[in-house]
Amino acid sequence: DGDAMPTANRIMVEINDRVRRLVEVGLADRFQYGFLRRVGRRAEITFPNAAHISWSLKAVEYADVYRRLVHEGTYNVKMLDGALIQMTYDFSGDVLQRHRLAFFPAPHLHEFQNSPDVYLDDELHGDVIAGNVVPFPLRYDYDARAGRHVDVAHPKSHLTLGQYEHCRIPVSAPVTPHWFIDFLLRNFYRTPSRCYADEMPPGGATFGDSVSPAERRVIHVVIPRRSPDAVS
Repeated sequence: DGDAMPTANRIMVEINDRVRRLVEVGLADRFQYGFLRRVGRRAEITFPNAAHISWSLKAVEYADVYRRLVHEGTYNVKMLDGALIQMTYDFSGDVLQRHRLAFFPAPHLHEFQNSPDVYLDDELHGDVIAGNVVPFPLRYDYDARAGRHVDVAHPKSHLTLGQYEHCRIPVSAPVTPHWFIDFLLRNFYRTPSRCYADEMPPGGATFGDSVSPAERRVIHVVIPRRSPDAVS
């Protein structure tokens, strides 16, 4: 494929491949595949019950946000430790306009990487309490629509940590499903004996850079141009 940009169809295939892989390696508790919905030139990649995503942006306690998302089934994947993964993209034709890639750890369970045996060797218990970790959501957003970008203050592609309204860490480019899942697995699901990220297939084409010169001069996140094992 050379340097061709990912299309809406390819992103949908990549989402569903990663969802399936999470099930196969035993990290997924529940899951829903994404689907492609076209209206005119707009191509939206979403999942069942995604209409309830807006609840996650409300100014309420994180535990309440999490419970509502679980109750409504607002996720692509619910992991063994209760964490929720959401992936949505919007294209105009085959040009990416927006994406939202979110991770909501469970506020009341042990995080996986510090307590893998709880989930791999025993049944999942809702009353397991983690006392040394403060769970917080993170989100990779991209928005190329006119009037949305404010240099440095609101980068087109950015990472938000927690529910901080003005936390927008610049990201070099839009994020593909491959790199989002790779990021989650390497940082939150790695154990001393197993790196699940290395068990995922290589990613395909990536999106072009969207970061501005000013945004490069501050701390920012760099998305690799291609997976190291990807075949051109």
